[in-house]
Amino acid sequence: MNLPDFRIEKVDVDDPRAVALRAVLDADLDERYRDADAEDSPEVAAKRAEALAVHAEQVVATLLAIDTADTPLGHVILRRLGDEWELKRLVVVAAGRRRGIGTALTAEVVDLARRGGARRVILQSGRMQPESLRVYAAAGFTPIPVYEPYLETMPRSLCFEYVF
Repeated sequence: MNLPDFRIEKVDVDDPRAVALRAVLDADLDERYRDADAEDSPEVAAKRAEALAVHAEQVVATLLAIDTADTPLGHVILRRLGDEWELKRLVVVAAGRRRGIGTALTAEVVDLARRGGARRVILQSGRMQPESLRVYAAAGFTPIPVYEPYLETMPRSLCFEYVF
């Protein structure tokens, strides 16, 4: 059995490595969804940005996957969204893909939420993120209707839950 060549580390939400990985995710999502978002008004774009924003006071945990050379390869946040627990901002950089990092980060978020008393973990994604959708399905997430704050500005989102 091969042991993972990375570790998962809990960091502050404003850790520079976490911020940098979220910027990588933002650039990737901007590229993937550019055509879909092109017709949006500035008002809709601003509301979408707010829906996607990371609010430090909601963050339960920020996790990084870090390789043996201390290079950050992946990132995810577990946040409280009202009464819900939400997996947010999962990203694995190109050098970390196909190494089980997305799976490990997802499993750690689910475990943290379970230990925190959650009844389920929810998440929002989209059709232009097939790699993420495969990770979520393999982890046991099942489809649910689009929920707020995404319903108004991203009604074609794909949303999922993991029920305990």
